[in-house]
Amino acid sequence: MIYNLGVFFLSLLSSMEEFGKFVIFQVKLIPLFFRRVRWKIVMKEVYIIGVGTIGVILLTSFFTGMVSAIQLYSGFHQFGIEAFMGYTIFLSIAKELGPVFGSLMVISRAVSSMAAEIGTMRVTEQIDAIETLAVDSKELLIVPKIIASIISLPILVIVFDFVGNLSAFLISNYVLGINPITYQNVIMQHLILTDIYSGIIKAFVFGYLISAIGTYVGYITSGGAKGVGMATTKAVVYAAVCVFMFNYLISSLFLMLGW
Repeated sequence: MIYNLGVFFLSLLSSMEEFGKFVIFQVKLIPLFFRRVRWKIVMKEVYIIGVGTIGVILLTSFFTGMVSAIQLYSGFHQFGIEAFMGYTIFLSIAKELGPVFGSLMVISRAVSSMAAEIGTMRVTEQIDAIETLAVDSKELLIVPKIIASIISLPILVIVFDFVGNLSAFLISNYVLGINPITYQNVIMQHLILTDIYSGIIKAFVFGYLISAIGTYVGYITSGGAKGVGMATTKAVVYAAVCVFMFNYLISSLFLMLGW
């Protein structure tokens, strides 16, 4: 029992130490965002993240919308309020499913790639070679990826919201037999602006967090090829857990603000 408690506290202290190092690393990055930003690299990363992830975003959002319509119909139909499905689906996708699922798709497709790419450069000493040329490796490798993620993820989330709600509307109309005019009118009557931009605000925050984690884990990689594999796994797990944690925190904050 005492041994298990000791192991737990050592693990906790190690996690806190690692978190502290991450925070210090991010604080040191702040001045780099106000120096010369390499926009050509940023646009290249936007293409890699945005275009590279758009396919899985479209597929995921399409099926998410259809499943949401079917599952909500089974509950709403019992009370005869199927007409209110539209607003409920729109709200769930725009405020929660879009930002969270969109972030998870970017994590699996792009953040894992970031960690693997930078980690490989670290273990093969390419980063050391960049530093010897008097070039700031963080400014070259990390900052463009973070900026590109902050730009790309909100756009991907908007696409997710549109496709998800469109597929839900089609299923509700052509499969479940809900009146399309009523479906749309309920959304328009109850929709407020915060229902739309609260999810986009989340996307900006998640874009920074997942790219910061992916680049940091890759940057501190050690241990050769095995270390790169472990770093990639850590980046995906840490980023995904971080998205769920901050989704709750931001949702709670929006609730307090009446959003």
